[in-house]
Amino acid sequence: MSLHTDIADQMKEAMRSKDSITLNTLRALKSALKYAAIEKLGAERELDGPDAIAVIRKQIKQRRDSLESFQANGRPELAEKEQAELSVLERFLPAALTEAEIDALVTAVIAETGAAGKADMGKVMKALQQRTEGRADGRALSQAVGKQLK
Repeated sequence: MSLHTDIADQMKEAMRSKDSITLNTLRALKSALKYAAIEKLGAERELDGPDAIAVIRKQIKQRRDSLESFQANGRPELAEKEQAELSVLERFLPAALTEAEIDALVTAVIAETGAAGKADMGKVMKALQQRTEGRADGRALSQAVGKQLK
């Protein structure tokens, strides 16, 4: 089932169950995907694969930033709403890599690229992001690379 079909099906289910948080989150995601598709491919095409995952990750990052801000400023009701939206968006991400899998992948990429120190971090990160295809957070990848490149 394609991502767009899955979003549409979940929107219908959210409408039936009158789940406004899920419905509004899915509408926002659908809109973000459409804007990204128009920008990249034109109005008639849809994003799939790594490009769609990147849009979802961007939406998740926005929610996490808002969540941190609301928690820091004593707004638990808004933080709770952001957390609920986060859980809806995370359903659309592929299965995440474990820390051990990330470390093994980092080791392999460092060996392949011949990276010797922090100066080569960009080269390693580029190769890692292509291989993980959205299954690992950029921050986690960066930390793993930083540990191994000294």
